[in-house]
Amino acid sequence: MKIVSAADLRTAARPDPKADPAFAGLRVALIHYWLVTMRGGEKVLESLCEMFPQADIFTHAYDPEAVSPTIRRHKVTTSLISRLPRASRNYKSYLPLMPLALEELDLRGYDLIISSESGPAKGIIPPGDAVHVCYCHSPMRYVWNMYHDYGERSGRVKRLLMKPFSHYIRNWDAVSALRVDGFVANSDNVRRRISRYYNRDAGVVFPPVAVDDFAPVPEAGLGDYHLMVGELVAYKRPDLAIEAFNRMGRKLVVIGGGEMLETARRLAGPTVEVLGPQPFNMLKHHYARCRSLIFPGEEDFGIVPLEATASGRPVLAYARGGALETVVDGVTGLFFDTQSVEAITEGVERIEAALNARQFETAAMLAHAASFSPAEFRRKMGAEIRRCLDAAQRDKPQAQPSPAAPATWAPAE
Repeated sequence: MKIVSAADLRTAARPDPKADPAFAGLRVALIHYWLVTMRGGEKVLESLCEMFPQADIFTHAYDPEAVSPTIRRHKVTTSLISRLPRASRNYKSYLPLMPLALEELDLRGYDLIISSESGPAKGIIPPGDAVHVCYCHSPMRYVWNMYHDYGERSGRVKRLLMKPFSHYIRNWDAVSALRVDGFVANSDNVRRRISRYYNRDAGVVFPPVAVDDFAPVPEAGLGDYHLMVGELVAYKRPDLAIEAFNRMGRKLVVIGGGEMLETARRLAGPTVEVLGPQPFNMLKHHYARCRSLIFPGEEDFGIVPLEATASGRPVLAYARGGALETVVDGVTGLFFDTQSVEAITEGVERIEAALNARQFETAAMLAHAASFSPAEFRRKMGAEIRRCLDAAQRDKPQAQPSPAAPATWAPAE
């Protein structure tokens, strides 16, 4: 049983200064795919919780110890997925059951429903008089744009099972997009996917980046290494970065966990240090002191480059996906055009030359990072939600005035 302190009660009773008073009277439900870690999607949910302190949260799996106090302050209701064996760890294995689980959630009584979509979340059945806004990190990658990539990396049995299940999930996902009143994409990159797979328009609001948590250090405090940060999974291509630095004999520090952690350690040569997951203070330390951040994968958006920018360090990024919206060529970093060891090697040489020429100005990098702050997210997301609410109000049938009472009949004189 959790003991609630007097300080907790005072905090809960105090109005949140980040909440928009225009939404204060609304009954709000937030739908998030799963709450078992604190990554980019959960940071978005955290900002939505600040905007809507009165909101209730619905999710498939929930580990209270894995999320922030801001999220824990809200009432959290889990779907039937949470009652299945080892749900907080094996939740992705239950993907075929998630459409049913979402449709079983009872959302009667809510005025506004905001789904946070990357895994299945938007497929709830909204009440007829509720407005449903979907903030989309991406249509589900494993059944849409990265379906064949996931298939290639799966074993034979899983690959055979994927075909019918993915076909079913894909069709349900497209149909469930009809239950959304308004889409908001986390980048123009994702907006294009929403248009392709759901045939829907979307506004664009970049996700919040805690830029104020990072800070540059004086030039004398810089290290002699480059840095790669992120979950070590195949599509982020840590293998390419490690092999490039092995060949160059330059120093690379890799921070992050994931399914490729042990593979990355086996690939690492004497100049590459794979640290695995690290606490925030170590992450912040390395961001501020690296020569540059190496970003070899294609991301929907990509918060990591902006964290490096907020630390005053340039980014060498693959010129695809969200990086094209977060990295300013020649100002906050440089691009390379192909995912290859040779392209990364050539890119590192160029960014070293730019660093030696003092091409990257710290003030310009910090100003760019500031435009992605949580305050900017709340302002722009609030505007998109108001737009959807206003549109729903315009579309609502209006009561017709009573017809004028007929004149009283009287016989002619």
